[in-house]
Amino acid sequence: MNGPPPGPYRDQVPTPWGAGIPVVALVAVLTAVGVYAFGAALAQVHPLLAVTVNVVAVAGVAPTAWRWRNTPVTRWVLAGGAAGILSGWAALVLGFVGVVAGWLMALLIYVLALRR
Repeated sequence: MNGPPPGPYRDQVPTPWGAGIPVVALVAVLTAVGVYAFGAALAQVHPLLAVTVNVVAVAGVAPTAWRWRNTPVTRWVLAGGAAGILSGWAALVLGFVGVVAGWLMALLIYVLALRR
């Protein structure tokens, strides 16, 4: 995007990176922990429930987040939220892969023990 964004926030001072980056980091950590905890709890009920609830929640928030992306303070919170959601999803997927790998290892040990 070249030039100032359209709308009421056209004339603004330079981007305050020093104040914005800590906001992004804090919101990203809090969001990632929340997404992971909520997703892990739902995955204990049923994994498809966790996926469905996460996708519906993000789809519901996305239009509002897209409209607010150029607002001076809110853009930092939105960037942190997006990073946190992606990080939380990655942690859920990696955790699920770890659980499946553990199950497969236990199955392999069991099968090898039966062969003796």
